[in-house]
Amino acid sequence: MYIHNIDPILLNLGIIEIRWYSLAYIVGILAGWWLGKKILAFKIKDQKLIFKLEDFDNLITYLIIAIILGGRLGYIFFYNFSYYMTHPLDIVKIWEGGMSFHGALIGIVLGTYLFSKKTSN
Repeated sequence: MYIHNIDPILLNLGIIEIRWYSLAYIVGILAGWWLGKKILAFKIKDQKLIFKLEDFDNLITYLIIAIILGGRLGYIFFYNFSYYMTHPLDIVKIWEGGMSFHGALIGIVLGTYLFSKKTSN
């Protein structure tokens, strides 16, 4: 059986480290933002959708915050709850790693819901 031994740190610049996992989040967010704007612009141009692109930008802001909060809280609750209950100050140390895709997905659902409640008048 093959077990990889890939360093989780892509680039170490001394005071800042860029990790593969964070790069995946950043590339995914930027690609989704770009693709979403392209799709919305096409739909708006064909008059199949009445939507402001500024609202989509605001949604992305909600989603970025939801991904970070949900991913971190998901990691805390799903994988290491007992440690963080005894070391609560370590919860904010996101630079030490610890994000959960499952938590980020839950965060996205909640962030989208909150955004829709705020913008639907």
